[in-house]
Amino acid sequence: MEQKINCAEACVNGCVLGDKCPNIEFREATSKFIEETSLDKMLEMAEERLRKKIAEPPKWVFPEDP
Repeated sequence: MEQKINCAEACVNGCVLGDKCPNIEFREATSKFIEETSLDKMLEMAEERLRKKIAEPPKWVFPEDP
C-alpha cells in the first residue's frame, strides 16, 4: 500500500520516504538540473520569470455570491 503524506510539510528537512517516495523522478530531475546548470544561469532564469510576472495583468478574484 502506498503511503500518502504531504511532502511540503513532512519533507522540509529531506525526504522521509526514501526510495518509496512517489515524487522520486522529480527529485532526480532536480538534482540533474542543479548539477548541470550554473548559478548565473539559474539567476538569469529567475530574473526573466520575475519580469514576465510583473508584466502580467492583475488577476482579480471575486468572492462567490451566497
